[in-house]
Amino acid sequence: MSIDPIALAGSRARGKRPYFFKDPDVERVLSIAMAIAMENAVTHQRLDALERLIEQKGLLSREELDQFRPDREAEAQRTLWMKEYIARVLRIVQQETEAVEGGAMDVPMEEVMDALRNE
Repeated sequence: MSIDPIALAGSRARGKRPYFFKDPDVERVLSIAMAIAMENAVTHQRLDALERLIEQKGLLSREELDQFRPDREAEAQRTLWMKEYIARVLRIVQQETEAVEGGAMDVPMEEVMDALRNE
């Protein structure tokens, strides 16, 4: 069984998406910013823990960590991770695009028509 993490990043919760601002573009940007903020916070905590443990155990210095260069396999894994990360960050844009293409809009059709007229 193969799992597609990029497809999973686009999975939708059931029900209508809650909106807090009148402008849907503001909602999109806020969703993207919050996804990035969460990813960054988790990464920062884990990186800090790893660097402290590595240094405490005398395995590597911070300077040696800064000078690390990945090999081809590591670079390929990083590239895949980056694609998955971008899919998670831009999840709201993907979902709204799919909703428009699939005809399953979370917003009333009148709002869609007004937005199209104003563009």
